[in-house]
Amino acid sequence: MMELSMSALLPAELAWYVTGRFYRATDQSLADFGYFLHLAGIEANLFDGAPGETTAHFTFAATPFQAGGVSNGALDLALDPVGGFSVYLQREPAGNFADPSSFARGECIARFRRTSVVVGTTVNTGNTASAAPLIASNVFSARLLESTPFEFGGRRHDLAVSLGEGVTQFGTAAATPVTPVPDGYVAVVPFSGSAIALGHAQR
Repeated sequence: MMELSMSALLPAELAWYVTGRFYRATDQSLADFGYFLHLAGIEANLFDGAPGETTAHFTFAATPFQAGGVSNGALDLALDPVGGFSVYLQREPAGNFADPSSFARGECIARFRRTSVVVGTTVNTGNTASAAPLIASNVFSARLLESTPFEFGGRRHDLAVSLGEGVTQFGTAAATPVTPVPDGYVAVVPFSGSAIALGHAQR
């Protein structure tokens, strides 16, 4: 009999760690793609081999969006509109940063939607040789729209049970782009993120 893994996280308890890349397309739309380093409640190995995008069983992919921005002195503020992303289980890992669409393959196990505009902050320290590296950060909350129970590592899981209403994620991105850039894109920037669970709403 399949063992169930249905324990719910407490509000603000660690939900996941991810890493991925932001992609700016030639039409200036943005989207982020990547994979999970940790997903709460899953004790089995999340990778089929040494950790990396090509071996990750759990991936995510965002719906492309158009971003605006403002500047305030040394701060560049990106304004990302409300948008969505999906989480996938790839039983046969196929992620490849050279092909961002590869992270949207497999079984879609959850869909999320950000609850408000996301403000990303980049600190511009100047262009001198001694200047510190540029760092960008953001934080957003996303509500879980739907989830599909799935089996992995000999247990049955459901993100609706473990996460509740959704997550709040804190992200850090390098301001130095990655090269080479895949066809159809003009810039690619790596990032990492950590999320906490929103928990279950009181009814």
